[in-house]
Amino acid sequence: MALRSDFPAGFINGVTLRGVPIVQSHPGQVFWVYNGTGLLAGQRGGSDANRGTFNSPFATLAHAVTQCVADRGDIIIIKPGHAENIASAAALPLNVAGVAVIGLGQGTNRPKFIFTTAATATIPVSANNVSVQNIQFVANFLGITAAFTVTAKEATIQGCTFADTSSVLNFLNIVNCTGGANTADGLSFTDNAVYNLGVTSNNTTILTANTIDRLTLSRNYLKWAVQNDKAIGVIVTTGILTNLIATDNMGYRPNTTTAGGSFINVGGTTSTGIVARNLIQTLTTTTDLLFTTSVGLGAFDNRVTGVVGASGFLIPAADS
Repeated sequence: MALRSDFPAGFINGVTLRGVPIVQSHPGQVFWVYNGTGLLAGQRGGSDANRGTFNSPFATLAHAVTQCVADRGDIIIIKPGHAENIASAAALPLNVAGVAVIGLGQGTNRPKFIFTTAATATIPVSANNVSVQNIQFVANFLGITAAFTVTAKEATIQGCTFADTSSVLNFLNIVNCTGGANTADGLSFTDNAVYNLGVTSNNTTILTANTIDRLTLSRNYLKWAVQNDKAIGVIVTTGILTNLIATDNMGYRPNTTTAGGSFINVGGTTSTGIVARNLIQTLTTTTDLLFTTSVGLGAFDNRVTGVVGASGFLIPAADS
């Protein structure tokens, strides 16, 4: 009988796992994480005292990260049915450069991380080139400030789901970039779904207090329940967006005005990039704004509507 492999040499030519592509090549070590009870014959239950192989997995993602080596191209694979609580800002630091965290499974069987105990519970990404794919993140505490706090470059969050437990146990932001200008350059948030039930203090998907270069926000579904006239995609409180790619997103928030933009809110006049093929629904029946027209971004084939059942206007208007 053929033995199972833990792929100790990594995936030099790339690989797709259960339909989830690992877009980078990772020639480093592969570690497995699982704390569930569905074991095959001969397998050990998850423990951080294990070797981190397929048959002898670690119990926690945080421990797996400590076993990785920066920029070696290590992969951490989390098995279906795994679940962990995140109770603080220090519980799960992603602080080793070049590590990919891949969740296996589909739907509710994907690995799940539940934010509990404190509003400051978050996953800090402080090392460059970290990627997270195909995982569920659930808010289960009042006003979680952000699921991810990013202070490093080239972070990727792909194919994940972000959901609130209720209208008061919720995420206020999904990604919060708290460092100085350009510390979160290259951030990519793609193919994700946000199901936000919060009705007070909720903010946006990506919040940054400083300039980001090469932000990619594509193919996401963003559903927010709160009515507070804020942008659902990106809010830049200080600074600009340069080389932005924001394409093929769908979003809804019951805002009755969109003075700062229903999708992107950024000040200044020197932002650059393309905003294309986004579909945004609000409840405003006056001026529909995707973003303010003076910020410098280019727009193509975006639709916005404040009327239920309507197909939406081309916003901004087509060039004549």
